[in-house]
Amino acid sequence: MTASLTDGLGGRMEGVRHVLTLRIYYEDTDFSGVVYHASYLRFMERGRTEILRAIDFDHRRLAETVAEGFVVRSLTIDYLRPARMDDVIAVTTWAESVKAASLTLVQTVTRDGETLASARVLCAYLREGRPARMPARMREQMLRTE
Repeated sequence: MTASLTDGLGGRMEGVRHVLTLRIYYEDTDFSGVVYHASYLRFMERGRTEILRAIDFDHRRLAETVAEGFVVRSLTIDYLRPARMDDVIAVTTWAESVKAASLTLVQTVTRDGETLASARVLCAYLREGRPARMPARMREQMLRTE
């Protein structure tokens, strides 16, 4: 891939918040052209993956080098407004709290500044399938101030 093809890939950091811009495709919708509820979970998963990548901790490297990574322990989501095919949405992700072996992320999905869905996600950090302390630098990056 050339640099021009990867410009903007993976979103951007805005202070402590990560913003990932996505377009809604036919495959994301139900028969009426409205985004299917489970598609929001996929959009948010991408946001969680990209905030880690933005602070230099990508899932693949963690899994391959040290057998570590996050799992979703619980998730609460509110659906407020529908998104439709061809809409451009923004998935914004930030850490609400960071503990030794878990973190709570807040995520919003917006379109033109209007909130479509919001979620609170509790993620546990695992090493070889068991709860473990996150690397100190990861905790620091998630907690940094604007």
